Amino acid sequence: MSERLQKLLASAGHGSRRQIEQWIRDRRLTVNGHVAQLGERADAGADIRLDGAALQSGNASCSAREVLIYHKPASEVTTRADPQGRPTVFERLPAPRAGRWVVIGRLDVNTTGLLLFTNDGALAHRLMHPSSEVEREYLVQVRGLPSAAVLEQLRQGLMLEDGLARFDRIEPLAEPAGRSPAWGPAVGSDAGAPMQAAFRVVLHEGRNREVRRLWQAAGFEVSRLMRLRYGAVRLPPDLRPGQSRAMPAAQAALL
Repeated sequence: MSERLQKLLASAGHGSRRQIEQWIRDRRLTVNGHVAQLGERADAGADIRLDGAALQSGNASCSAREVLIYHKPASEVTTRADPQGRPTVFERLPAPRAGRWVVIGRLDVNTTGLLLFTNDGALAHRLMHPSSEVEREYLVQVRGLPSAAVLEQLRQGLMLEDGLARFDRIEPLAEPAGRSPAWGPAVGSDAGAPMQAAFRVVLHEGRNREVRRLWQAAGFEVSRLMRLRYGAVRLPPDLRPGQSRAMPAAQAALL
């Protein structure tokens, strides 16, 4: 059965639907010898090429599906290439057995912690889609000391430019980021700085910079942010920044 070209290729792990649509606009994709058009449909067995190179268009089979756990350090961007020349998360990753890596849930350049990658685009789409309501858990340090009333505001919800947002849970931590081993090595002058508070927060959306924007709406600036968990997957405590680890096949199947 035929599918829209961007869905077919995203499911095979070749990139996001938005990225593939841009390839079509740029006339970089061909289907069975002709230049692809927006809205075009194709079968899994079609001869699909990017800049002349053949692309596998079938979904990743269970045996070929891979999921990679990565500990993102600060300063890396979650893109394949950066116009400013900054390092990207993809530069350190091993090559997948089939297809190419698709990131599951981006992190901004200054946020550290858990990133997941897969060569199964359909899996990535399911895990990121808002209807899945996958929980994300973070450690966050803010400048200042939020009151109980502010924390209740964050639980009840604040209006952002893209709609109402809230934390499902907020747990104050006794130690600020620079003094807690969960954060790893201290970074810069923020470590141990006065008038800072640390929290563990959980939300089930993945809007752009949502954690930072929620705190900003409450009047506080985030000084450190680290993702600990995405759904049922936690950042392994022994996985150091910049390191990756293949998820066991049995665990990946549960996703």
